[in-house]
Formats: sequence, structure tokens, C-alpha cells
Amino acid sequence: MTKTKVVSKEVLFPFILITSLFALWGFANAVTDPMVQAFKKVLELSNSQAAWVQMAFYGGYFCMALPAALFVRKYSYKTGVLIGLALYAAGALMFYPAAVTEKFWFFCLGLYVLTFGLAFLETTANPYILAMGAKETATQRLNLAQVFNPVGLILGLLVAQQFVLRKLQSDDIADYEALDMAKKALIRTSDLMVIRDPYVVLGLVILGIFVVILVNKMPQAVGDGKIPPLGETFKRLFQKPKYGLGVLAQVLYVGAQIMCWTYIYQYAEAIGVSATIAANYQFVAFIVFLVGRAIGTYMLRFYSSGKLLMWFAILAGACALATIFIEGQTGLYALVGISFFMSLMFPTIYGIALNGLSEEESKLGAAGLVMAIVGGALMPKLQGMIIDMGGNGVADTQLMGVSEVNFSFVLPFACFLYIAWFGFKVFRRFEG
Repeated sequence: MTKTKVVSKEVLFPFILITSLFALWGFANAVTDPMVQAFKKVLELSNSQAAWVQMAFYGGYFCMALPAALFVRKYSYKTGVLIGLALYAAGALMFYPAAVTEKFWFFCLGLYVLTFGLAFLETTANPYILAMGAKETATQRLNLAQVFNPVGLILGLLVAQQFVLRKLQSDDIADYEALDMAKKALIRTSDLMVIRDPYVVLGLVILGIFVVILVNKMPQAVGDGKIPPLGETFKRLFQKPKYGLGVLAQVLYVGAQIMCWTYIYQYAEAIGVSATIAANYQFVAFIVFLVGRAIGTYMLRFYSSGKLLMWFAILAGACALATIFIEGQTGLYALVGISFFMSLMFPTIYGIALNGLSEEESKLGAAGLVMAIVGGALMPKLQGMIIDMGGNGVADTQLMGVSEVNFSFVLPFACFLYIAWFGFKVFRRFEG
């Protein structure tokens, strides 16, 4: 029996074009994660204050996902992509005036607008990839497209490491907080310019991609004017238990992912590792993530998505427990190892939740799953509050016999427990 092709020749070009967008939001994610630590140092913020970077970044997804879906529901995919790229570029270019004013809220506003664009791109690209072929290969196809996401992550982290973290003067001075106001002001101005530059260059690159897509033809799905009432579509969506449970699983997965990647710097700081060296560990985590996604995509040819999701979540939870209770270098290795098992989760949960929905339901269903990215805004903030329990340091007190930063990874552990249960339920009820 011949296996159904994951991507047919007829849709290969649009598949490649849309897949290239997956690297763009991966790049933005990776550049932004180290900025939590950078802003904390440069602007002398607490861990929970610095977490506003992630609140702004992932909060933008939550606010714009539904408007983006309603737009794509009525107009073409290409128009949705162009609007997404325009907002992405605008938010990145806002870092220029933000650096001039030296206002933390201005940087956060730029990130907020930038993720308006990412919400448009993700709401458009994910269901489009699912629709490019047979339903039985939809989850495999989305996992294949998502392989490009960690490629963007790796490039983004390299930029953050080489062009931001290595150039921050505030990170090279052990007693930065003790400097007089005049010296501190000079260093702050210089460091904020360093933070600004990659975003401004990124904005210009995105404008170039905008022009390329604008002048090229691409097959589009356009509304035919026969759109069912919004309330009716939502009602049908949430009558499907697999979708509602999938949205919650996605909230918790994104929260766990961002916590594990953002607070790798604080975990490293607790054992005396600098931010520059910690970036190397994050780089390895992204490589592991890429390898895991490639292996997971291949394994989906032989195992059901629910069963594979369950086992990956169980193993991620085991690594999270090691991160909590094994202090020192070994705990850091376990934290890096979580990325391998997280790699399969986002596209698999996405594919499971949308499987069996009509095209109309999928467009709005995609919005709910993109809005679930708000988990990346809320949960790192909560983890930052746990780390701040003993003060602005990362190991000021102990909880359950381990430092506060170690204990804070109980949050990702709890997320993986739910995802494992969700995978088990999907396997037993819908696939078994």
C-alpha cells in the first residue's frame, strides 16, 4: 500500500513559501528571550519587572489572534501575511525611538506591536499548511513546516549572543549597581543602543520580505461571502472536546517552553555561569529542539500523534524534575534536555485540536490556538515572582530544600503533566 505524500508536487512552491515564514517568528522568539536578562541588568529591574518583556511579547499574540482570524476568514491568506509582515516590521523599527527615549515601556510597546504581526502570520500559516494536502498527513505536514521554526530560533540566538550579550558593558562590570549615576547613565545609553540594533536591522529585512511576497503570485483561499455566523461557528468549535482540551494544552505548552528558555539564564546565574556562557547552553537547547522535531516528525509516520505526545511529555516532566532537584551543572544539562521532548508538542497539539474541523471552523480554531500563546506571557511572570520570593537575586532563599530558581521549574513540570494526560486521552478516546 502506497503511503499518502506529506506534500504533493502541486502545492510544493506555496508550501515552501509559507514554511519560510515559520523561521521569522522563531527568530523573533530567540532574539527576545535573552532580552529579559539584558533589560534586568541594564535598567536594574527585578526578575518579575523584567518579565514584562515576555508579557508584552506574548500578550500581543493574545490580543491580535482573533482579529487576525476574522480578517483571514473574510479576505485572502496573502493579504493576511502582508499585514502580518507590515506590523512585524513596524514593531521592530519602534526600537529606534525606544532607545532614544530610554524608556522600558517603549521597548515593551514595540514588542507588543511586533507580535501583532506574528499573530497574523501564525494564524494564517498554520491552518494553511494543514490544508495543503490529505487530512491523514496534516499533523506530519505541520511538523515538517515547523522544523524551520528552530532554524529561526538558532539564527536569532546567534544574533542575540554575538551582537547583544557580548557587547553589553553592564554585564562586564561586577559592581554595576554601585557605579555613580553619571557613569551608569553612559553605560545604559550605550547598552540600549546595542539592544536596539538587531531589531532595527530585522525590521528592514522584514520590509524586504514584504516586497518579495507582494510582487509574487500565490494560490489563495478567499472568502466567498457565504460565511456562517460567528457565534454558530464558535458554538460548534467548543462542542468538540478535543479542541477545548487542546487549547488548554497549548496554553500550558507555550508557557512551559518560554519558562524553560527564558530562565535558563537565571538558572545558570545561580551556579555562577555568565549570561554570555548561558547563551551557549540556550544555543545547544535550540539545536536539541531542532533534532527532536526532525526525529518526532519521522516517528509520527509510525506512531499515533496522541501516544507520541504523551511519551514526550512524560520524558519532559522527568527532565523538569531533574532540573528542580539536581543542583549545579547536571541540573542545567537536564534543563537543556527538556527542549528535545518539547520539540514535538506545539505542532502536534495544534494538529490534534484542529483535526476533523471544517475549513471555516479551522480558521477560527486557529485563532484560539494562537491566542493560547498567551501562556508565554502569564507563566514566565509567575515564575519570575517565585524567583523574587527571597529578593532580586536568583538564589536568595530555599524552597523544599532547593534554591528558589530551581523550585520555580515546578511550573513547567505541572504543564507537562497535563500535556501527558491530554495525549493519553486523545490516544485512548480518538485514536485507540
